[in-house]
Amino acid sequence: MTPTKLLAFCSLFFLFFATSCEDEMPDVDGEEELITTLTYTLTSEDGSDTAVLTFKDLDGDGGNDPEITGDTLQSNTIYNGQITLLNESETPVESITEEIEEEDDEHQLFFSSTDDLVSVSYEDADDANNPIGLSTKLTTTVTGTTDLTITLRHLPMKDAENVAAGDITNAGGSTDIEVTFPVTVQ
Repeated sequence: MTPTKLLAFCSLFFLFFATSCEDEMPDVDGEEELITTLTYTLTSEDGSDTAVLTFKDLDGDGGNDPEITGDTLQSNTIYNGQITLLNESETPVESITEEIEEEDDEHQLFFSSTDDLVSVSYEDADDANNPIGLSTKLTTTVTGTTDLTITLRHLPMKDAENVAAGDITNAGGSTDIEVTFPVTVQ
């Protein structure tokens, strides 16, 4: 075999080998999930009040604007909160909440408001005792209006400074969803 033919054969062999292995490479970063719906259900500890904050964007990024619905909370009240995340573009509807529960060490929800009318604390944790945020306590103070932002981070650095306390500043990771809800405290 001449050197030219040998080089051509080796090149084709390498090209075939490289492309056939490419399909078998694992997805290290993980595929980002489509979250079309976020619901934050808040029930006062005494059961006398329920509020629901809802985000819906059934066509995903682009297209139509999402529907964001805030709600009214009672002042000086503690609420038990539950987050539900869905992909309603799938049939049947895909529960992203279940995926977060299964991969709880890879996710954390963060809560921030424009003032001190509401504060949120974590009521759930992963196996390393780091917060998740699907289950919370929300406490209101005086009357007024505020914006409550909920952010879901994928692969946050849960051991970074103040991240376990809910401070997103040093969390890193990537944002799966971030929604700002209008909230009235009366």
